[in-house]
Amino acid sequence: MGRILGLVGNVSAIAGVLLAIGAGIARILGMYFVSGYATMTLFQVGTGLMVLACLCKLEAMQSR
Repeated sequence: MGRILGLVGNVSAIAGVLLAIGAGIARILGMYFVSGYATMTLFQVGTGLMVLACLCKLEAMQSR
């Protein structure tokens, strides 16, 4: 179970960082929408994925 949580944590962390950086760059370039989604929404989803990664990693560390 700890291994699965670690994997989910790693994948969601990478996805969250990439999504937040992409949304930030798009917003700096003046784009309010990316593929029909508001850039602030994409940034919030990226932040949520990073929080999920932190919680998964914390649970994996606690179960050791």
